[in-house]
Amino acid sequence: MSFHLASRKIIKDWTDYNEHMNMAYYVLIFDEAWETMLNKFEMGGAKAQINKRSTMVVETRTTYNNEVKENEEVDVYCTFFDHDKKRLHLKCEMIEKKTKKLAATTESLSLYIDLDKRKVTEFEEDKIKIMDDFINDNKNNFKTDNLVLAGKLKK
Repeated sequence: MSFHLASRKIIKDWTDYNEHMNMAYYVLIFDEAWETMLNKFEMGGAKAQINKRSTMVVETRTTYNNEVKENEEVDVYCTFFDHDKKRLHLKCEMIEKKTKKLAATTESLSLYIDLDKRKVTEFEEDKIKIMDDFINDNKNNFKTDNLVLAGKLKK
């Protein structure tokens, strides 16, 4: 299995008149899980405030594969990660815990931003090492099939 990022229980406020989770909350759950990765890479909210560098998503692709309903629980896994000097490429899967069915996927491309200049900047060497170590530790579990944004990295 790929790298576990988060578990969530679906609450009533996240459901719509179809009695399943509204699409906006799939994105919320994926975004919160992504923050787990950013913290691991020392780029999360607390570090961004100190270092004045952060990531900003510039492109996403989300699939909705099976509905999830109130009180069901989901797990979010990182199924692919890569980077170049300025970009992060991530793919995650959301799995419904009880049935083990794929509920949704998201693939995103983010840029590393100097918040003082509001411009794209290159990753610092220490962050590159952390990301490369993560890739090396997890690459045997990554899934490379159906990646849409892989060609966006400049390697």
